[in-house]
Amino acid sequence: MPENSPQNFSNHTRYDPLFHFFVLPVISLVLLAAIVHLFRFPGLHSALLLLAILAASVVVFKLRLYPLKVQDRVIRLEERLRLATLLDPALRPRIPEFTESQLVALRFASDAELPALAARALNEKLSATEIKKAIQHWRPDNWRV
Repeated sequence: MPENSPQNFSNHTRYDPLFHFFVLPVISLVLLAAIVHLFRFPGLHSALLLLAILAASVVVFKLRLYPLKVQDRVIRLEERLRLATLLDPALRPRIPEFTESQLVALRFASDAELPALAARALNEKLSATEIKKAIQHWRPDNWRV
């Protein structure tokens, strides 16, 4: 998605081309080849090769998921601070009730619509997808990958 086009529910997902279109297909092909090799040439060497490929696959996914989890923690903190500033004082004590996924989804809501959407998310227990679909004026997050 070009960063100059407005962000919305249908185009907010981002891809990392090297990871999604190179690393994942290569790891998948190598894993498939190791499985085929094990069936064609059963033995300790083939089993160890498959085990090594599986371990490498886990490493690849963990190396991708750890930074995403850190981004989610930063977003959680940022959104809690934003909510503490923008919410009505009567609603502020309920900030700890938000789930991580709700906070991550609320980051896209504009400052003007955040208080009403946050109250609705708490009262109706909206999912992240429901929150994102309810946003009228998107606040883009062009930094997340």
